[in-house]
Amino acid sequence: MPSLRAAHPWRPLTMIATLSATCVAGCDLAPQYHVPVVNVPVRYKEASEFQQARPADILPRGAWWAVFNDPTLTALESQVDTENPTLSAALASFQRARAFAAEAKAGLFPQLSIGANPDYDRQSDNRPLRGKNEPNEYLSSTITAQATYEVDLWHRVANSIKAGKAAAQASAADLESLRLSLHAELAGDYALLRGFDAQTQVLTNTVSAYRQALTLTLNRFAGKISSGIDVSRAEAQLAAAQAALTDIADRRALEEHAVAVLVGRTPAAFHIDSVAWTMAQPDISPGLPSTLLERRPDVAAAERQMQAANAEIGVARAAFYPTLSLNLLYGFQNTAINPFSLPDELWAIGPGLAMPLFEGGLRNAEEAATMAAYRQAVGQYRQTVLTAFQEVEDALAEIRLLGQEANQEQEAVTAAQRTVTMTMNLYKDGAINYLDVVVAQTAELQAEQALVNVRTRRMEAAVLLIRSLGGGWTRDDLPSRIAAR
Repeated sequence: MPSLRAAHPWRPLTMIATLSATCVAGCDLAPQYHVPVVNVPVRYKEASEFQQARPADILPRGAWWAVFNDPTLTALESQVDTENPTLSAALASFQRARAFAAEAKAGLFPQLSIGANPDYDRQSDNRPLRGKNEPNEYLSSTITAQATYEVDLWHRVANSIKAGKAAAQASAADLESLRLSLHAELAGDYALLRGFDAQTQVLTNTVSAYRQALTLTLNRFAGKISSGIDVSRAEAQLAAAQAALTDIADRRALEEHAVAVLVGRTPAAFHIDSVAWTMAQPDISPGLPSTLLERRPDVAAAERQMQAANAEIGVARAAFYPTLSLNLLYGFQNTAINPFSLPDELWAIGPGLAMPLFEGGLRNAEEAATMAAYRQAVGQYRQTVLTAFQEVEDALAEIRLLGQEANQEQEAVTAAQRTVTMTMNLYKDGAINYLDVVVAQTAELQAEQALVNVRTRRMEAAVLLIRSLGGGWTRDDLPSRIAAR
């Protein structure tokens, strides 16, 4: 009668695999995952004359800064992705998370290994149970191949893969959040720098006008028409304007240094020429509030972190249950250098079962920690969503109200300019003293500076709105398949 091994050499492994496959179904210990429900407004409170976004209103994919129609800004923005060191570090962090996801996926497959152990041994003369005819010294050669496969009864491996993939996608979304923030920071800094250029132009014109006024006052003083007080006032006003011009130059230099670092350059090797205002104020539709959660990478990152935390609960719960592994060992062993002959074969086949009995509450603590991490992720997700809507509302309010303020400041500038013209004419005719001229000129300068400040802040608000809307990004940009390169 043939032996069981000869007739059915793989029957034990087949039976174990069949039993394992039967047990796998319905053993996922992770809670059923769902995205928390958040209250989404029908429309933005601060959006005046709101209408649904048309295809032409959608921000450009990727290069959203093109809406400002500024060639210098476009050239600078193109350097952020390749030169910014902070972004390079974030990219490495994403690649690391993706490698961890691939590492978890390896648990789906059997672990195969091969080993060779040729050695020359000597045994003790007094080894227990040593046979009389055994040699003191002998050659041992062993070559083995081993396969081990963990049967994923409780979806520990599957949940580890889910957690790793979600974490990698969260890292990808974090990378895009950082990329968006850096591009927006550069655009905001550039707008502020151009605002300083506009302030410089205003103060340059003011210094020129004040110098002419001082010359006029000195001539009148020489002709004994004006007093020395008028001269002192004219000199003080000119010096104050010159000091303000120097202060703007200082602030512009600092802003230029900030732009240099954002594009990965040293400030000493970087310069932006001062030019007239060139950035166009874009007309941006915020779209529907219901689409915001699909367009913000930070919201996507928070949601993916929440799913990863949910899967980690399943991994922690699986640790309470036994692990089943299938093991196979096959090889050759002999006392010769070349032991490849069938009589020298060795093999072993069978399951391995392990289950924790007492670990001092370790597993309970690990499960409690994962559940707390999940609740923390839920809270962070809700806060991220609320912050997203707040930032959009803030930007919309600023754009709308600063637009009204800019119109009002323009009217103030026009009126102040008329006042200065009339005051100077009256002063030349001797109808008023120079104090009236100083008051009129100061009002004109303040109005012009306020107008430039409002225009700059409105441009910064446009950048903030684009950033708040996700910069043209959507959840579809998340990598659907995570694997190591």
